[in-house]
Amino acid sequence: MPSDRADRLAAHARARHQQTLQRAETTLADMVKDGEPVTISRLASKAAVSRAWIYTQPDLRAQIEQLQQHPQRQSVSRDSTSVNRATTESLRRRLTLALETLTQLRAENQQLRQDLARVHGQLRQAKTQSAPPPEAIQAPF
Repeated sequence: MPSDRADRLAAHARARHQQTLQRAETTLADMVKDGEPVTISRLASKAAVSRAWIYTQPDLRAQIEQLQQHPQRQSVSRDSTSVNRATTESLRRRLTLALETLTQLRAENQQLRQDLARVHGQLRQAKTQSAPPPEAIQAPF
């Protein structure tokens, strides 16, 4: 590979690295500004970079660790996600509905098994009644 081409590839790789680093730092700043909990996984997802890449960036990791050690800098607490959690009563209602559905499906399943057994019996009876007696069967040869 000519030296000129290698130099251009190296320059492109450096520029791409800087763009990625800038995107991750901007995303981290936005997360802090919005009061989101900062984790490596969240940052990787929001910045569209891999977690492995973040682990190779010592300055970025240091910023994340500092934010994790001092959560009071983040304006929204970690308990803010509890707003979306289901209440105990709604969970009980869902469980009750699930049990009712299960009971109904079991009864329906039992009825279908009985119907199937009845039809199998009728089919067996029809085959034995319509079959010619054994002595009337002629050999094909």
